[in-house]
Amino acid sequence: MDRPIAKRTLIKAAQVVTMDDARRVLPGGGIIVEGSQIDRVLTSSELGEVSGFPGAVIDATRMTAIPGLIQTHIHLCQTIFRGLADDLALLDWLTLRIFPFEAAHNAQSIRASSLLGLAELLRSGTTTIMDMGSIHHEEEIVRAVDEAGIRAFVGKALMDLNDSYPPLKESTDDALASAASQAAAWHGSSGGRVRYAVAPRFVLSCSDRLLRGAQEIAASTPGVLFHSHAAENPLELEAVRRRCRMGNIEFFETLGLLTPATCLAHCVWISAAESGLLARHRVKVLHCPSSNLKLASGIANVPAMRMNGITVSLGADGAPCNNSLNMFQEMKLAALIQKPAHGAGAMSALSVFEMATIEGAKTLGLQHSIGSLEAGKKADIVLLNMERAWNPSAGGDLYSALVYSGGPENVRSVMVDGEWLYEGGEYRRMDEQRIVDDASRELRLLLNRARP
Repeated sequence: MDRPIAKRTLIKAAQVVTMDDARRVLPGGGIIVEGSQIDRVLTSSELGEVSGFPGAVIDATRMTAIPGLIQTHIHLCQTIFRGLADDLALLDWLTLRIFPFEAAHNAQSIRASSLLGLAELLRSGTTTIMDMGSIHHEEEIVRAVDEAGIRAFVGKALMDLNDSYPPLKESTDDALASAASQAAAWHGSSGGRVRYAVAPRFVLSCSDRLLRGAQEIAASTPGVLFHSHAAENPLELEAVRRRCRMGNIEFFETLGLLTPATCLAHCVWISAAESGLLARHRVKVLHCPSSNLKLASGIANVPAMRMNGITVSLGADGAPCNNSLNMFQEMKLAALIQKPAHGAGAMSALSVFEMATIEGAKTLGLQHSIGSLEAGKKADIVLLNMERAWNPSAGGDLYSALVYSGGPENVRSVMVDGEWLYEGGEYRRMDEQRIVDDASRELRLLLNRARP
């Protein structure tokens, strides 16, 4: 349901945070958007030479333009479970709450959950996500993503083992067949905004044959990713060692799952040797600081990973384990939690903002299309009002303002593919009150279905 896009738009900004190779910040700069792409990024002097512009002109001269934020690990199907799985460690969180809730989903509830999450993501400046669904009703997540207008990698969760909650699993053949069919149908759909990531959930819910088959599907189509969880929690890792007689990453290597298209969420409990494996195979790590803290999983050694040359990006994970999808919160925590162990300078604001933008694009293999504001890239742009009482005064470090004191309340407008999806504080495609009402109704019905 893509809508008409203004042919040409000129955005005049107080400053343009490009995140290009030189990490230029252009005071008084501008951006010319042509259709779905950025045509030019202008310095203040170049902007001054533009007159009689043949198209829409957006006066954002009190706004800061940044690239759309990229979250590489999300569970939209869990959004309506927010607040229903607090104060539990990972395996209990899954077994006692999340698995039963996901098993109770129908098409209506998973759609309502997805739209609720997408509204929150767009409102807080996220323009691209990688999502892991549940076993059933993945088509409803894809429909919601298409209607919302966001850019996304999607993929159903693959599970053929589940001793802790047997109702939430399917046969190996059914799981692989449906994933292959979905990848063929959806990869590159919605004008290229929707792509596919094959998503075996984690070692404890997947047979060796399922994991190998998932990798074969990912390898068969250019641009399809392999998306899973790994080494998240100490008790999980103990269970993995009992089954596999080795660490999570080592086991993945024995199955041939470590490739540049492999994206692994968490990687909190990995050895130095396993970190070396991730680096050698150019595996991407999806860091979820809020989730790791709330589930008492631990703190991933992100500084060491980055020093090893591993690409690390950010994600909020699912709403029941953080309890928001706010990228600004993830950025701030990603910086702060490393400092006690590794020193005050371990994670600078700039390095964290890189993880939220260009490193996220590299994780998804889209660094030539998104992640920075440059000519020829997709017009995924967020306008922020940084002149708020809680932001630093003029002259302070901009990245510090973005990472340490920025928030969704700074977000004024959000563009994806050249279309304003959230403009001047208003959704352009979505009816927020209807989404909230639908989510509340579907949650009540789901909780009735989930009761023993």
